[in-house]
Amino acid sequence: MKRLRIVVLGYVVRGPLGGFAWHHLQYVMGLKQLGHDVYFAEDSDDYEACYNPSDDTTGKDPSYGLRFAGAAFEQLGLGDRWAYYDAHTARWLGPCRDRMVAIASSADIVLNVSGVNPLRSWHEKAEIRVLIDTDPAFMQIRHLTNHAAQALAEGHNSYFSFGENVGLPQSGIPDDGFAWQPTRQPVVLSAWRTTPGPAVGKFTTVMQWDSYPMREFNGQKYGLKSDSFTSYMDLPDRVGQIFELALGSRTAPKDLLRSRGWAVIDPRGPTKNPVTYQRYIRRSKAEFSVAKHGYTVSRSGWFSERSAAYLASGRPVITQDTGFTDWLDAPGGVLPFTSAEMAVEKIRDVLGNYEQHCRSAREVAEEYFDSRKVLASLIERAT
Repeated sequence: MKRLRIVVLGYVVRGPLGGFAWHHLQYVMGLKQLGHDVYFAEDSDDYEACYNPSDDTTGKDPSYGLRFAGAAFEQLGLGDRWAYYDAHTARWLGPCRDRMVAIASSADIVLNVSGVNPLRSWHEKAEIRVLIDTDPAFMQIRHLTNHAAQALAEGHNSYFSFGENVGLPQSGIPDDGFAWQPTRQPVVLSAWRTTPGPAVGKFTTVMQWDSYPMREFNGQKYGLKSDSFTSYMDLPDRVGQIFELALGSRTAPKDLLRSRGWAVIDPRGPTKNPVTYQRYIRRSKAEFSVAKHGYTVSRSGWFSERSAAYLASGRPVITQDTGFTDWLDAPGGVLPFTSAEMAVEKIRDVLGNYEQHCRSAREVAEEYFDSRKVLASLIERAT
C-alpha cells in the first residue's frame, strides 16, 4: 500500500476518558502500523465542550484533557504526533502545535472519526476527506433536520458508517443522501493482552443511560439505552446478582437499579485512563450490554467499539442484536439476544462454557476487528 499522510480528527482532549481514548487512538496506532505518516488533531469547535472528570464539569478549559492526552499518546508511542486547536483562543497546543497546519494542509487523507470536529481551511487541501459515522441513524437524522450538521457532512467526500447494514433492504437507517459504506471499529490487537477470565467476576459494561434526547423522524422513535434497558431490569432476579454497570449520566435511575440487584459504580474509575479501562475489562468475567434503541429499531448492524475491546481481551460479549448478526457469524464469543428470555439463555451458556467462549472471543476480534484488515479496507475504498 502506498504510504500516505493521514490526519485523524478525533475526541480525546475534550473527552478524556479511557474508552473514548481507545476508540480514537486505535485509528492512529493502526494506520501507523500499516506504514502511513499519521497524526492526530482535535478542534475545540466554537462551543464549550471540554469535559473535566475530576469535578464532572464541562467548559472551555482544555488543561485536564491536554494532560490526559499527553500521557495517553506518550504511552502508546505517539507522543510527538498530535495537537489541539483551541478555537476560543485561536491557539494550537500540544507537541505538533507549530506544525499541524502545514501537516494538515499537505495531508492525502483527513479522517473525521465520529464527525466531532469541524473542517477548517487547512483541511480543504486534502484530496480525500472521510466522515466516519459511529452513531448510525442518529447522525443521519441530524443531517436531515440540522442545516449546520448537513453542511459539515457536505465538506467530506467519502462516507463510512458503523451501521453496517446501511443501504440494505433490512436497514431502517434514514436516507440522508450521502453514499455510506460499511466499516467498524479497528482494534490494534497487539495492544490488548489476553488473560484467563476470572473464576469469580461480574458481567460488566461501561455505559451512558442517556447521551442526548431521543429522536423522532417520520413517525419513528429512535431512543437511547434507557429505552432498551427496561425489558432487562429483572435479570438479577433470574440469573443472580452477577452484573455491574459503570454507569454515567445524571438521569440514570441508579437507586432503582441497585434495588433490583444491579451493582452500579462511578464510571470515572474504570475510565480514568487507557490503562484503567483495560484493567477493568480484564477483571470482568464477560460483558453484558444493551444497545441504543435507535440502533436496534433501525436494524443498523452497529457493533460497539467497547464490545470489540472486551473481545480482544478474551472476554465474551452478550449484547443486544442490532442486526450485526447479518455480517458477524461466530459460533461463540459473541452471544446476541433480542429478548430477556434469550439473554438469560446466553448468560447461562457463558457460565457453562466459559473457557471456550473466552477463546472464541479473541478469535472473533482477530477475524472481524483486526485494525490491519479494517483500516486497509477503509483506505482502499476511500481512495
